[in-house]
Amino acid sequence: MDFIDQLKNLAVKISRQKELIQTEEATKNAFIMPFIASLGYDVFDPTEVVPEYVADLGTKKGEKVDYAIMRDGQPIMFFECKKAGADLGNAQTSQLYRYFGTHTSLRIGILTNGVTYQFYSDLENSNVMDTKPFLEFNMLDIQDNLVNELKKLTKSAFNLEEIMSAASELKYAKEIRRVLQQNLDDPSDDFVKYVMSVAYTGTRTQKMIDRFKDITKRAFNQFVNDKINERLKSAMATEPPVAVQEQQPEPIQADAKPTTETTQEEIEGYMIVKSILREVVAPERIYMRDTMSYLNILLDDTIRKTICRLYLNSDKKKFISMFDEQKNEVKTQIESLNDLYKHADAIKATAQRFVAEPNTVSE
Repeated sequence: MDFIDQLKNLAVKISRQKELIQTEEATKNAFIMPFIASLGYDVFDPTEVVPEYVADLGTKKGEKVDYAIMRDGQPIMFFECKKAGADLGNAQTSQLYRYFGTHTSLRIGILTNGVTYQFYSDLENSNVMDTKPFLEFNMLDIQDNLVNELKKLTKSAFNLEEIMSAASELKYAKEIRRVLQQNLDDPSDDFVKYVMSVAYTGTRTQKMIDRFKDITKRAFNQFVNDKINERLKSAMATEPPVAVQEQQPEPIQADAKPTTETTQEEIEGYMIVKSILREVVAPERIYMRDTMSYLNILLDDTIRKTICRLYLNSDKKKFISMFDEQKNEVKTQIESLNDLYKHADAIKATAQRFVAEPNTVSE
């Protein structure tokens, strides 16, 4: 099974069980050990994975790391584990921080609650753990580009020099994206002055800077919306609609009352779409509304903001459908729920298009 397929299978398990996991030990057994195994390391081979690795820190004896990944008898990665749902704030990194100073072979420390994985290194100062992770991976929001980076940490692909080079690029690219997002939401004076330096030839008075701040924000948002629409059109163009022959409904008795029953498969489909959308919209804004024929997945519980429909009631053929900008339904066949991840870009683009629109009343 491919690496990404292993991760997606584990993600489905996590989405089903995370509310049932109440302890750190249960989290390690159910989520973290399978994750380490997906990286290609034998969790039952002490030459590869050592649980409760003793990492004495100077005079502080008995310190133990939850898992140490070994290579040539030396630890190369430490896993510090918390229970599912636990906050992974700065206060939780202190133990990992101490380990970097006493284990010179250690270059990667992972803090995790079984759902989110934060990857730290010592990119700024040797043997001093950075304060910010170079990679953050969410098992309920699997992104293909991050899977490619994570794959570098697998046993078969592990190359420390390449990992450190990629980690450095990831860390600073993440900071650049943060700065861009910050200026998208609220352009700083310095950013506006830079824009004015290439787009405005007049005197840069404070009044003009304030005016350009609004102009810059609107232009920035319009640019992002244009890119979203381009991606949506491209995604729709690469997935031709499937011609589906409508089946005539069987006649029913006059007193029969059709009922809608949401199946477990529909719930799982909804959870997968919801996890795909975590990157672009708050999860609490995603709703499902079942019908006899399909499951609607909506933004803000508004039918006019239908992100997609899942046709999962047939045993023979299953479909996902989305609507283009002309409100035409485009239906595509899927083999299994895992195929929903293949439509992640189109799903995100549709949601982002609705997020950019003015609020509408729920229906």
